[in-house]
Formats: sequence, structure tokens, C-alpha cells
Amino acid sequence: MTLIYFLLILGVTVFFHELGHFIFAKRAGIYVYEFSIGMGPKLYSFKRSNDETVYSIRAIPLGGFVQMAGEEVDDDKNIPPHQKMQAKTWGERFITIVAGALFNFLLALGLLFIIGLFYGAPETRPVMGKIEEGYPTFLKGIEEGDLVLSIEDKKVKSWDDVLLYLALTKEGKTLTFKFQKKDGYIEKVSLTPILKEENGESSYKYGLVMTDKINRGFISAVKFSIVKFGAVMNSMVQVLKSLITGGLGLENLAGPVGIYSIVEQEVSHGFGNVFYLIAFLSINVGFINLLPFPAFDGGRVLFLIIEKIKGTKVDPKIENIIHGIGFALLILLMIVITYQDIKKLFM
Repeated sequence: MTLIYFLLILGVTVFFHELGHFIFAKRAGIYVYEFSIGMGPKLYSFKRSNDETVYSIRAIPLGGFVQMAGEEVDDDKNIPPHQKMQAKTWGERFITIVAGALFNFLLALGLLFIIGLFYGAPETRPVMGKIEEGYPTFLKGIEEGDLVLSIEDKKVKSWDDVLLYLALTKEGKTLTFKFQKKDGYIEKVSLTPILKEENGESSYKYGLVMTDKINRGFISAVKFSIVKFGAVMNSMVQVLKSLITGGLGLENLAGPVGIYSIVEQEVSHGFGNVFYLIAFLSINVGFINLLPFPAFDGGRVLFLIIEKIKGTKVDPKIENIIHGIGFALLILLMIVITYQDIKKLFM
């Protein structure tokens, strides 16, 4: 069942991404050779009448693609020039490229809204829950209902912000927190974490406990979906910064094997967790694809921006070769990350 969930989660995420590209390519009149879910050998394919596109499912469920005329290195003389990507207006090409990420974001917002509406919207503000005796927060007089305002003078607006800050902080470090008490009084305290062992693993604990408050209703669901979406996007930005500056290494990233392990953990907690995992992965896919790196959608947008600045189109052959090199580098990165994931399984 874990494998089935894994394939469905990846399939839904990839399908929505490629659907965005496909819909806007068709609207712009671009010739689409193939709409594929998965990579590698074809398992199943079909064509509709009066439609040039081949719809296929391929053997390796780690991606997908919409193959459009004009993206290939060698120009296809069999396709009329007006049906190629390069023949379309700047705006049509731009929306066709970014539509994949936009559809991922819409999917995520929709799923987060469903979670909030049917399962209840967890309190997103960093409000403290019930604190156990002996933890640093308890010893400093922090109580249930107190609100975390900042860590080391950096404002936090959600539990996601708090957890991200702690994840990017050296373990065992004393941190200064600012809390708003239930009566409105602002209190600043320094917390030194204690080492605790749980399930055979040791980790440092400050005694920060999330409230278990659940908000109900349509408005709460809308608010939850927007706030949670923004928090995950912010997490992606901060993680990217840390990767660039060296605060995080490749061992902190997860590939297909790592995602499979996460799916295995989450499916036992019900459909709500599965929906959240799809939303989280969908935001990740959309965000990463917008990065200005060759082979990503963001790389293609970068060439559009260059075209806009210089006033003439970039040679399609040169652009496609650069994207090909970028794709090869991404495959290499995927191999490295997958190797790291497999190592973790045996640690």
C-alpha cells in the first residue's frame, strides 16, 4: 500500500504540473507531441481523434513532460512554423512555461483548504500548548496560551517559522525568545535546551509545545490554506539560502527514496496527512521549477527575460543545448541525493 500511495502522490503532483503546461500550450496553438506522466519506456499510450498529442504513462514514476514543437535541438521541418513555441508571443510563451508551477500552487492551496474544512484548521500562530514539568520553558514560567513573538530578535509568525529557525540553528545553543503572555505582557527569556532521549534517539529540547487548538469553519479553512502555503514557501526560500551559504548540505535533501520513507510514515496517520504531503510536495515542485537554472521552467523564463532585454530571440539551438546540459547536471544531483537517502536507511 505504501508503494501505491507513493506512486499516486508523485503521479498527482506531476500530473497537475504538466497539465498546466499542456493547457496553456494548447490555448496558444503550440503543437504538442506528447503528454507523459513518468519517464523511460512507455507502459501505455493513446491518441484522441483530431488531436496530434500522444498521451502516455511511462515506467519510471519520477517526473513527466509535455513535449512541445520548438523545444528539440534539431528543428522539426514537419511542423508548421506558426505552431512552434518560438512563433508565439512573449506573453503566451511566458504563461505556458510558468503554468506548471502555478497549477502546483493551486493544487496545494486546494488541498490545504480541504484539510482545514473537513479535518479542522490547526492553529498556525505559535501559541504554546501544555508544557511538561522540567523543560526550560516550564522552568522560566512560560505557560499554555503564551505566544512566541521572536527568536533572537527575528520575528516568527507561525509554528513553521519557529521549527525552521530551530532546524537551522546549531544544536544545544542558548536562544533568546520573546513571548507575549495571555495578559498582553511581553517577556524576554533565554532558553538553554536540555538533552532528551525519545525512542532511542537523543535530541535537544527547549520545551516548545504546539497548542492542539483546532479552528472550524470556511473562513478558518481559507485562512489556514493561505498562511500554511506562505509558511512552506518561506521555508523553501530559507532552505535554499542555507544550501547556498553552506548552512545545509546535500545530505539534508530528500530524493525519491527519502520521499518513499516519508510516505511510509504518513499514510498510517490517515488521508489528512496524505493530503498535506501532496500539498507540501506540490509547493516544493512548483518552487524548485521556478528557480533560474537550465532545464527548470525558471531557466526558460530567464531566457525569455534575456530576450526581452536584448530585443531579439535567443537562438533555439543554443538554448536547448544549455537546457540539455542543465538536465544532465540535475540527473547527476539526483543520483547523489538518492545515494545519500539509501545511506540513511542503513544508519
